Amino acid sequence: MPTYAAPIQELIDSLGRLPGVGPKSAQRIAFYLLDADREEAMRLTRAIIEVKDKVRFCERCFNVSEAELCGVCDDDRRDAHVLCVVEEPKDVVAVERTGTYSGRYHVLGGAIDHLRGIGPDRLHIRELVARIGEEDITEVILCTNPNLEGEATALYLSRLLDLPGLEVSRIASGLPVGGDLEYADELTLGRALEGRTHVGGSPAVPPAPEPTATEAPPSVGGTA
Repeated sequence: MPTYAAPIQELIDSLGRLPGVGPKSAQRIAFYLLDADREEAMRLTRAIIEVKDKVRFCERCFNVSEAELCGVCDDDRRDAHVLCVVEEPKDVVAVERTGTYSGRYHVLGGAIDHLRGIGPDRLHIRELVARIGEEDITEVILCTNPNLEGEATALYLSRLLDLPGLEVSRIASGLPVGGDLEYADELTLGRALEGRTHVGGSPAVPPAPEPTATEAPPSVGGTA
């Protein structure tokens, strides 16, 4: 079976290992780069190297960052008592685009997927539980993807985080089942955030005021 020259075939094979890139797409991209001028190819090379050299994960929330803390964690104007839990750093960008959320984030690094051998121990769940105690968190918003893996992760977390004084909510309907957050438009995702539903935990509720002495006791029976 005829094959391309070794450098081209190696490029096609490397591109084909990228998520969402099939053999035909890898071939088209490889020949596009072959036809492009050298400066364009070098620009792509420099961008990849710079990302690998400069970008790291935030030590607090595991979002992508160039410093120890990402821009959200380092912003004192954000609500430090509310955490939005997402699967990947790209989901942080999706939520930020809505302009309706002012709290902080926690990136799990994926979702529970037993078919692929990804259990809770392979996600940043232990760090999430630690943050709740250390940072005096009062609400956790479960913003995982509305697919089987995301729903399983949200269910697991809602049971794990059933703690006194902590409200746990799940983003509401409005996102298509089986879809990904990064493809949702701002309006749809914003409405889902605003309409999130309570799924667990016990939010702090102020005690009811004591009845005053002048208040009459409730009537039990009819009038005599």
